[in-house]
Amino acid sequence: MQLERTDMGGYSLLENASLATRNTLRVPARARLLAELRDAAKLPELLNFPAVRQSPLLVLGEGSNLLLAGDFDGTVIAMETRGVQVEQDGETARIAVAAGERWDDFVRWSLGQGYAGLENLILIPGTVGAAPIQNIGAYGTEVAEFVESVEAWDTREHRVATLDRAACAFAYRDSLFKREPGRYVVTAVRFALPRTHALRLDYAGIREELARMGADKPAPFHVAEAVVHLRTRKLPDPAVIGNAGSFFKNPIVEAAQVEALRQQHPQLVAWPGADGRSKLSAAWLIEAAGLKGLREGDAGISNRHALVLVNHGRASGAELWALAQQVIATVQARFGVQLEPEPLVVGAR
Repeated sequence: MQLERTDMGGYSLLENASLATRNTLRVPARARLLAELRDAAKLPELLNFPAVRQSPLLVLGEGSNLLLAGDFDGTVIAMETRGVQVEQDGETARIAVAAGERWDDFVRWSLGQGYAGLENLILIPGTVGAAPIQNIGAYGTEVAEFVESVEAWDTREHRVATLDRAACAFAYRDSLFKREPGRYVVTAVRFALPRTHALRLDYAGIREELARMGADKPAPFHVAEAVVHLRTRKLPDPAVIGNAGSFFKNPIVEAAQVEALRQQHPQLVAWPGADGRSKLSAAWLIEAAGLKGLREGDAGISNRHALVLVNHGRASGAELWALAQQVIATVQARFGVQLEPEPLVVGAR
């Protein structure tokens, strides 16, 4: 039985809480305790609360990069903090943003203020606090490029930590925060955004979309509009069908493996990296394996984009995870390439 919400001033507590509306895959799951945090200054007090201190911890933004494969026998902290503070430094703005702010809202605000750099990252679901954890990226841009520092509560040392870009150890869809799960609770992110920045146009149809728009001298807001058009056409809307966006990372492999694969699969899609390795298109691998549009009950692979797992209605998290494992096994058997999930998977057995 779900109990009444208890307001503790700056945060609220709810026992046996449903998480069905707090994950974009819309899977049913429950948390032993849900804490809705509105004031980051109250986080140490919340973490010292006996029921919280003695249980596992999961921090949620909008649940857009998460698969709940089962219930969570611990405390879920839902970040609901708000606030944006700007310091102008010549042509660059240093902007501190609360972790609970919606990422897409912040991107649109930054463009409206005349700042550049984040236009390729528009329409990505989730919160600002989740962005550096995942090092979100799209259309040739990663958020790490514009992060100046991250403020977080260090649960190991029981203090506020400010980690600069280097300390965050960003990598492809990775960061220090992912490598040390549970240690840091991100409370704010500080960005350095310029007024002018070289536009990233050479990725996944952006130039073609700009041409269709008639933007022969594009500005950042034109690029953002082009990306919105591309994402809207290619990716299913979580408001229409449950999904967590791209479910699999693009695998990074050695050059020799790329050449061997190309001998058998001339249409293989790969992008060379600076370190001599290449990034393979996970979407191409999945589609070439005949899995695009696959459906097992209400768990499925989108027929619009092979990277996206979808919930057609009543799929459980366990059923979606079983389908993901089927995709991983099939691609491994067909191409000898190991896919990894991009979202955090919680409660898998």
